[in-house]
Amino acid sequence: MKKHLLFIFLIVNSCLSCAQNLDSLWAVYNNKAEADTNRLKAIQKLIRNYAGNNPDTAIVLAQQEEQLADLLPPSNKKTWIADAFGNAGFCFMNKGDLPKALDYYLKSLKLYEEIKDKKGIGYCYVYLGLFYYYQAEDLKGLTYFLKALKIKQELGDKNGIGACYVNIGNFYIGKADHTTALYYFLKALEILTEVKNKKYIENCYGNIGNLYFDQFDYTKALEYYIKALRMQQEINDKNGIAITYLNIVELYGRTADYKLSILYGDSALQTSKEIGDIDSERLTYWKLAKTYSKMNRYKEAYECHVKFKTLTDSIFNADNSKQLGDLKTQFEVEKKEAELKIKSDTEKEKIKAVSLEEKKRQELIIGAVAGILLVVVIFSLFLYKRFKVTQKQKQIIEEQKLLVDKAYDELHEKNKEVMDSIYYAEKIQRALITPEKYIANSLNKLMKNS
Repeated sequence: MKKHLLFIFLIVNSCLSCAQNLDSLWAVYNNKAEADTNRLKAIQKLIRNYAGNNPDTAIVLAQQEEQLADLLPPSNKKTWIADAFGNAGFCFMNKGDLPKALDYYLKSLKLYEEIKDKKGIGYCYVYLGLFYYYQAEDLKGLTYFLKALKIKQELGDKNGIGACYVNIGNFYIGKADHTTALYYFLKALEILTEVKNKKYIENCYGNIGNLYFDQFDYTKALEYYIKALRMQQEINDKNGIAITYLNIVELYGRTADYKLSILYGDSALQTSKEIGDIDSERLTYWKLAKTYSKMNRYKEAYECHVKFKTLTDSIFNADNSKQLGDLKTQFEVEKKEAELKIKSDTEKEKIKAVSLEEKKRQELIIGAVAGILLVVVIFSLFLYKRFKVTQKQKQIIEEQKLLVDKAYDELHEKNKEVMDSIYYAEKIQRALITPEKYIANSLNKLMKNS
């Protein structure tokens, strides 16, 4: 049975972005006239388009995202570098390189925590929940899913809340705790229906159908499979349609309704071939082989089994070819990484040289300004000292002038007293001594009379 497992799906669609025209994204990213943030948004979407089917390419792009982000102002730098780390971690996880995935997840989380970005922290918690779940550290994985749920609730992110409920539900499926798993799936369905997220809703329907199927409640299971199928047809989700057809084929085989099992088997084959899903096509032939066998239609059963075996071998051969291709891709990636490292080192050296030159220039400017300020201070001190000396000299002169003025006034007063004494003596003399002319006249008169 090919089940709707939502872990990876929800990471790609809830935490990442939907596919977009690759040519237009490459055009934006390669256009250096575009703003850096626009180029980063383009490379971010490119990474998320390649992450699932070509993680090596996505890893190289994540490294380029980190380098481009490093050129941003401090206000945006950490956010984008954290995003690049998270993307790289997701790609390494898709490759199965779990140690590197964990390393990048933790680096991403650290940066998001530094800038207090709750949304980013929530993404990292989901990443880490998946990591530990696939490491069979279920309780640790559940702890991170619950942390992510709390963050999504604080942010009011209903799509994120629904995704967390589904991840927690899948955790309990792994524990065979169908009651708790169903509880979380129904909670997810409730909130996702509220926000009309049809893509998530149809996956919830499929998972709930699987729960009832595992509990042998085939009536309920079919009810939810049909709901999932209708929603998938409505949004044209061919991959989901192929999976649901395959699950219904299995269900009708279990209930011995072989005609309907064959009918849905034909639909499953048609859809699988249409989208090139060889694995679904292979499994459908296997289920049809069992159905025909139970109907004693051994020829059809044999033919279906042969096709199943052929496709299985082709997948095996394709896997071998893929391994060779992966080795070649890995070589190309390592080559590209080396080129990026050389380029990065060169750019860092250039930046370092420019920074050093700028530092020297700033030091010269600071030295010149300091020298000018020192001269100004010394000159100001000199002027101040001269001012103080001048003020003191002026004060002395003022004091001496006052003394001179006072001495002059005293001398003048004394001179006045002396002159007044002389004048007074002169008056007395004049009063006591007969004038010579008067005496002469008197003598003349006496001589005349005699």
